[in-house]
Amino acid sequence: MKTFKLFYTKILLNRKFLIYSLTVVTIVISFVLMSAYTYSKNIQHGLADNLIRLHVIANSDTEKDQTIKRKVRDDILKYMSAQAKKFESTDVAETFICSNLDVFQKIAEDTLMANGFDYEAKAYFGNYLFPTKVYGDVTLPAGAYQSLRIVLGKGSGANWWCVMFPPLCFVDASHGIVPDSSKTQLKNVLTDEQYKVIMSNSTSANSEVKFKFKIVEIFQQSKSNVASSKRQ
Repeated sequence: MKTFKLFYTKILLNRKFLIYSLTVVTIVISFVLMSAYTYSKNIQHGLADNLIRLHVIANSDTEKDQTIKRKVRDDILKYMSAQAKKFESTDVAETFICSNLDVFQKIAEDTLMANGFDYEAKAYFGNYLFPTKVYGDVTLPAGAYQSLRIVLGKGSGANWWCVMFPPLCFVDASHGIVPDSSKTQLKNVLTDEQYKVIMSNSTSANSEVKFKFKIVEIFQQSKSNVASSKRQ
């Protein structure tokens, strides 16, 4: 009987220790996840508040509709290229874009008409979800960003996007390099931490920064997936 009591007491102690251990582990994991979520939220909000993207959505995925989408994109960028020098801050760029939505819409409609298309174009400005995107050695995590959105016709085709301010749209990032002048502009509107995170695609980025970017990417992509599923 004494042996049984000792055995039973040992089981209870082990059980209490197991429950205590699981509780501690759960608390630690919850704290880590909450810290990661808060970090991700702060970084993405900082990027969203200081970057403006251009988003052009084609009428459909036919070759003709995709080709005209690119022509509309080029004409919008040509217009913005001439205006970009006036933008000293994100707020100035946002004010200009919001005040000239009719201009952007007319540029798109004129391009459509000149090329024989009879469907309309619409211009909007707001916060829209984007997937992770690489611009040379700059990588933007998934999430909601303020954006000029040009919708062509039914807006059912593949879309094209870039960063309008600072003007990464106007550089050739296909060779894997964003010019130093564009990086300087990014530094001017972002915090040091935000800048380091989006440069995580660079070969010079250390493992800690790449890990931080992955945290942001995972949480923001999860939020984007949830938002997309709710709309379906």
